Amino acid sequence: MTIFSGCYTALITPMTQNGQIDYDGLHNLIDFQIKNGVKGILAVGTTGESPTLDWFEHSKVIEKTCVFAQKKVHTIAGTGSNSTKESIEGTEHARNAGVDAVLLVDPYYNGPSSLEIRREYLEPIASKFPDVQVIPYIIPGRTGTQLLPQDIAILHAQYPNVSCVKEATGDLKNSELTRKFCGEDFDILSGDDDKTLTLMASPEIAASGVISVASNVAPRTVSDMVHYLLDGDKESANVLAQALQPLFNIVTVKTQEPSPYGPVVCKARNPLAYKTLMNILGMPSGPCRQPLGKMTRNGVDLVLTNVRKIYESNPQVLEPISDYFGVDLQDRLYNPKYIEGLYYA
Repeated sequence: MTIFSGCYTALITPMTQNGQIDYDGLHNLIDFQIKNGVKGILAVGTTGESPTLDWFEHSKVIEKTCVFAQKKVHTIAGTGSNSTKESIEGTEHARNAGVDAVLLVDPYYNGPSSLEIRREYLEPIASKFPDVQVIPYIIPGRTGTQLLPQDIAILHAQYPNVSCVKEATGDLKNSELTRKFCGEDFDILSGDDDKTLTLMASPEIAASGVISVASNVAPRTVSDMVHYLLDGDKESANVLAQALQPLFNIVTVKTQEPSPYGPVVCKARNPLAYKTLMNILGMPSGPCRQPLGKMTRNGVDLVLTNVRKIYESNPQVLEPISDYFGVDLQDRLYNPKYIEGLYYA
């Protein structure tokens, strides 16, 4: 029997203009997600700017998320670190706050082997907190290391509370091996919005849901797409995936920018583009924390081009925003005043 299926939102952490956490905004975003059908909320993942929140803030956001969610949805806390001691402390606090699960990203930069990740990181945490579901998060493009399917399977066999993985390798063969080694009673959650349909529809992978960035803006449609896939209705899911594609396109935004030494590629990585978009749309968001900053004007234009495409072709995707936050989407998307201050001059 699987535990994690459906759409889980990797929630952005809203900030005030002076860079403090906006807890009223956090409450509104969580309520918006719950009212639009998500299965759960991930607090303080990478999308929630975990690298630049100190551990006091980190823990407080997790506490508030549990309070605001009121057990209406699953709560997952990002407590991963490249220090096992630090991750144990964060996980203990999250457990005491009442979360259902913790998400443990592979230890970044110091780059342990898969064997070390299992023995020196995940096993100590899974054994110390048997009442908390432990979800490894595999994203080698950001961490520079990777827990392999073989070690995931060993963990799953030894610890009942390791029954799910967030898969963001971009490698379908890796996901197929995870399913082969871990069996049917194991949940694979997509960590890439644009690969959710493929991971869920593939019988060799049979993912059971997504931890989504796009659902920050379109929780209802992402949730509906996932439920269609769980019901075996790939045709209806594909229609929604096509409608959502412009949002999937802007999780990371690449543009070519001029410099005194010739053109350079500028990559605006998650959550910068989504925070920029949410500011434009009138949702609680605020700035990113340094060293993330602003997009270029070309980047903002690319965000607007994609979101206007949705507004013009599939307006139902964005309607929950206008309904909940009381904003005029046409005004927000086409009035240039709403992008002022959101890009580097």
